[in-house]
Amino acid sequence: MYRVPAGPVRVELEVNRSRFIGSLDMADSVEAARAFIQARRDEMPDATHHVYAFKVGYGASVTEGLSDDGEPTGTAGPPTMAVVRGADVGDVALVITRYFGGIKLGTGGLVRAYGDTARAALAAMRTRDKIPLRRLGLALPYPLYERAKLIAAAHQAVIDDEEFGADVSLYLTLPLSEVDAFTAAIRDLSAGRVAPVDLD
Repeated sequence: MYRVPAGPVRVELEVNRSRFIGSLDMADSVEAARAFIQARRDEMPDATHHVYAFKVGYGASVTEGLSDDGEPTGTAGPPTMAVVRGADVGDVALVITRYFGGIKLGTGGLVRAYGDTARAALAAMRTRDKIPLRRLGLALPYPLYERAKLIAAAHQAVIDDEEFGADVSLYLTLPLSEVDAFTAAIRDLSAGRVAPVDLD
């Protein structure tokens, strides 16, 4: 389980007449992060730059992406990414849109402005728990059907679909932390004849 953004965030800073607009939201895949970035470009097509950083996943299994988007190399994407990396949150995409105000900020000024905007966006963010889920399939004889449903409920499983043929097939989604106990309970119920199949 880890923390993820609970909803979209928008902050704005002005630095020497340049506007820095930070937009942040949850992105649980690289595709979702890229769609979020493109949506900000589409929303503010007249902006000078759309600098971004995203972190999909959490802990050891993270996919990251960043871009200076035309700002001098290393002055925008990396300081934004450093703030995102430092936050104890996963599945996050941040776009900082800049409208140039006519005054050059210099390398240090850009690093500060992008870092400050990223920090403001993350400070405004509300978070929620994300519980890793696993999808399982299960084929079992009819006499075990009702008891299997009770076991599923006891392990916080949601039954996504059921098929009734020679056996009953159940398709479930449950917290990853419950998979081992659920599997053991189904094996016990069926005297070892039935085991869930991982569908992910």
